Amino acid sequence: MSSQDQWSVLHKFKGILFSTMSSEELLNSLDCFDAREDDVFLVSYPKSGTHWIAEVIKNIPNARITLTSPIELGDISKFEELKTYCERRVIPTHLSYDMLPTNVKQKQCKVIYIIRNPKDTAVSLFHYYRENPNLPGIETWNEFFELFLRGDVVYGSWFDHVLSWEEHKNAQNILIIFYEEMKTDLSKNIKKITTFLGLNLTDGEINMIARKTSFSEMKNNAVKENCDPNHTICALTSNRRLVFRKGAVGDWINYFTSKQKRVFDELFTEKMKHSELAGHFGEYS
Repeated sequence: MSSQDQWSVLHKFKGILFSTMSSEELLNSLDCFDAREDDVFLVSYPKSGTHWIAEVIKNIPNARITLTSPIELGDISKFEELKTYCERRVIPTHLSYDMLPTNVKQKQCKVIYIIRNPKDTAVSLFHYYRENPNLPGIETWNEFFELFLRGDVVYGSWFDHVLSWEEHKNAQNILIIFYEEMKTDLSKNIKKITTFLGLNLTDGEINMIARKTSFSEMKNNAVKENCDPNHTICALTSNRRLVFRKGAVGDWINYFTSKQKRVFDELFTEKMKHSELAGHFGEYS
């Protein structure tokens, strides 16, 4: 990947790589955002399941909720656009805790943070880089692996991102959801999400949402609804076909060499030594 290729689609803001779809002006102005008490932020590192949670929320019956496009997508006019929504806003973002608008923290808006095993996240992001014209061209997995380890990828280091949110994991307004647990028991996690949002659903309604938001169902719908700007949940593309690839748990094993696994595990142990969340990935690593 040439540096020219990288800088045509990415730029650095506060030391972190962002897509040029997020203007520097907008990123600089995030603290001007006027949050509402009932706003919900849907947060994750890229390729961790934001679309999945968004689909769950979209399928909640009679919820009077509007799913917006990401807060960091576009230019300064984004804040005016967000003001136009009358219903309760669910706002996706891939921002770290530190970059979240101050107003959101002051008003203690609800936040759902989704975490996925970093090895599967790396593989998924590798494919995203290869297929998404809004990201730099990457030739090989080995090349991407090195970038991911260094945090030289869009939205920076997975470790820094997760740790920035873990610091606030006990806050009452933050709900942490694990991608792998969604795969194991979708209904249980839908119940967690709806309860957190203060919505009472019957078991029948929860099971209906689970049916509609199974991975295969979402992938089929993505093909039908491709490139609909109203379904832009990711600040990196509006092409829904790029979003749902495999959704598999443990697919990393088909990509990591034994040396890469060793190097990654050493880094994980070092970076996550004080993390309580790290234990969740044991059986998947």
